Amino acid sequence: MILKKCVEICFLVIAFLVLSLGALGYAQDSPSLPPGLERSHPDDDDIPSLPPGLSEEETPQLPEGLDTPKITEKDISTPQPQEPLVNIIGFGEIRGGVRLWDDRYEKRESLGEGRLQLEIDRSWTRMGFKITGDFIYDPVLDRHRISLNDGEGWFDLREAFVFFTPLEFSDVKIGRQIMTWGTGDLLFINDLFPKDWNSFFIGRDVEYLKSSSDALRVTLFNDYANIDLYYSPEFDADRYVDGKRVSYWNIMERRRAGRDRIIRPEQRSQWFTDDETGGRLFKNLRGYELAAYWYIGFWKSPAGTDMHKNRANFPALNVYGASIRSRVLGGIGNLEFGYYDSKEDRGGDDPFVRNSEVRLLIGFDEEVKKDFTVGLQYYLEHMQHYNSYRRTLPRSMRTQDLNRHVITVRLTQLLLKQDLTLSLFMYWSPSDSDCYFRPNIKYKISDNLIVEAGGNIFAGRHDYTFFGQFEKNSDIYFSIRKYFVFLN
Repeated sequence: MILKKCVEICFLVIAFLVLSLGALGYAQDSPSLPPGLERSHPDDDDIPSLPPGLSEEETPQLPEGLDTPKITEKDISTPQPQEPLVNIIGFGEIRGGVRLWDDRYEKRESLGEGRLQLEIDRSWTRMGFKITGDFIYDPVLDRHRISLNDGEGWFDLREAFVFFTPLEFSDVKIGRQIMTWGTGDLLFINDLFPKDWNSFFIGRDVEYLKSSSDALRVTLFNDYANIDLYYSPEFDADRYVDGKRVSYWNIMERRRAGRDRIIRPEQRSQWFTDDETGGRLFKNLRGYELAAYWYIGFWKSPAGTDMHKNRANFPALNVYGASIRSRVLGGIGNLEFGYYDSKEDRGGDDPFVRNSEVRLLIGFDEEVKKDFTVGLQYYLEHMQHYNSYRRTLPRSMRTQDLNRHVITVRLTQLLLKQDLTLSLFMYWSPSDSDCYFRPNIKYKISDNLIVEAGGNIFAGRHDYTFFGQFEKNSDIYFSIRKYFVFLN
């Protein structure tokens, strides 16, 4: 694009010079006029008069319709700037973090990476495309071989899709894309799209919690209800905690583990066999956002064990749910539930496959005063067929609770003309007796330069509970990010 503009400018300059030199040469080499037609000196008294009818005082009128109309400003078109072939934007970021406590199973540095993201996109009237990729230098993990499914290596392809509108009431998107739906704030019931829990726990930007899906997505609109449908020919698992970056509780060995016991589950990678499909039916009815959801696929993180191979796996899973969100009591309230149908253990008598569950979420957030927002959520996981689960559980395995309760609180304060953001997100589980704090401070130095600091603080009474197992992974981090525009 830049080369094209340079060529155009050079062409215009050359054309201008040629025309200017030609005009100058013509003026210098003009031949003399024939006798009698030379221009007389202004003082000559014998200026011949023009023939009748050609004097300035007797200017003849043009026939009707041939007179030149007056040119107005509206008749002069303003040249429009040429649209670039593609838009290219991005950012560069340096982010580092360190653990607060010594962890014998992981490095002291939790995070240390340089990241360059480029986003290329172009859209026309009814179609377009978008490509987003991250170039990463990561000395902490120190694995530079690219694995797009795991997000490892020196390059991570975040998005690469085309979209088009075949009909006035439909949109289609094909390719690698980041999808989300549901009403929870950092809690997910019907959002079964892949998540990157390693990024979330080590201090990357929260945008990296959402991972990529390779899918076809179709959205249909009408006056009665809208529908979202998606199909992924290959299972897209979470980027789950596997011990490479974050230590965890090893159920089989009944101890904390990390880089010494990296989880390598059986992969579901057969196209059109290990596939996923899901949908959402949604409508805004008199200020109420209503939605119904369904999913047919697999548990997104390992939720079973093949005892013959002694390997973790991803059992089959169906999910059905619904949600509602609307204004209530001066704020925004939401209610969401889902039924997790564990297809390989519907009776609850296989202790090596996660049981079916009912999940419930109730949330409310409000701006209690200018630039200060409070959000509250209550989350429940209720295990189905609990008696069968307890009856068949081996004595060497620890018994899970019938219900897991989680309460979250979000506090957000904007200061300095909203350039400074102070936030705290807290998870607390009274049933597990553990908690997780996410303090964060972000300052916008300018429109394209942002500095950030924060932490991931875990605490728990026991090592085997969800947040308690990550206590040694507590960390603090710092980052600086610079946005830029190449072509736009």
